[in-house]
Amino acid sequence: MAQIVEDWYRQMPIITRSYLTLSVLTTAGCALEVISPYSVYLNPNLVVKDWQVWRLVTNFFYFGKLDLDFLFHMFFLARYCKLLEETSFRGRTADFFFMLLFGGSLLTCMFLGGAFLTFFLPIAEIYFLSNSLTFMMVYVWSKRNPNVQMSFLGLFSFTAPYLPWVLLLFSLMVASSPWVDILGMAAGHAYYFLEDVYPVMTGRRILKTPGIIKALFPEDNVVVPTRPANGWGAPGVVAEAQPLHRD
Repeated sequence: MAQIVEDWYRQMPIITRSYLTLSVLTTAGCALEVISPYSVYLNPNLVVKDWQVWRLVTNFFYFGKLDLDFLFHMFFLARYCKLLEETSFRGRTADFFFMLLFGGSLLTCMFLGGAFLTFFLPIAEIYFLSNSLTFMMVYVWSKRNPNVQMSFLGLFSFTAPYLPWVLLLFSLMVASSPWVDILGMAAGHAYYFLEDVYPVMTGRRILKTPGIIKALFPEDNVVVPTRPANGWGAPGVVAEAQPLHRD
C-alpha cells in the first residue's frame, strides 16, 4: 500500500506535487501546533506595517482542520491541478505556474477590495484563499473540457461546465459560505476570458508568461499539443476524466 501511494505521489507533475506537499505540510503543521494559523493567514495590516509579506503566499497553503473536508479539498487539488498540468498545460509548466500566480494575485486583490466593502460583501471574513484558488482550477478545467460527462452522488448527470455551479449549490446546501467558491469562479473566469476568449475575439494576447518565470522551467517543451476547439476557439476536450462522485 505504501509503495502504491509513493508511486502515485512521484508520478504527479512538479507543480501539482509541490502545491499538494506544501498544503499538507502547512495544514498538518498547524494541526500539530508546530506553527500557528495566526502566523500564516492573510492580514493586510501585518503585511504592510510589519512587512510580514509571507502571508501573501502562506494563506494559499492552509486548508483548515485535518478532517473530511480537508481530504475532500486535497482530492480536488490533486485531481484538477494534475489534470490541468498534464493536459492543457502539458509541456508548459511555466505557463501553468503563471496561471496560479495570476489567480493568486487576483484573489488577493479581490480580498483587499472586499476589505473596504465589509458592510456589503463579507469577503473580509475570509482569511485563507486556498480553497478559492483550488476552485479556480476546477473552473478553468471545466471550461476547457465542455463535453466531459460527470455525475453528482449518482443522482443526476451533467457536463463539466456545470461543475462549479453544482459545487456552489452544494456549498449552499451544507450552509457553507458561498463567497469562497464565488471568488474562485471569478478568478477562473477572468483567466479563461483573457487567455481563451479575448485572443480569439481581438487577435491579441494580454496574458503572457514573463521570461523570468520561463527561465525557472527550462525543461518545458515549446510544442503545444493540438486540441479540438470549443465554441470560443478555446481548448476542447483533452482530459481523460472519469465521472465525479461526491460520496
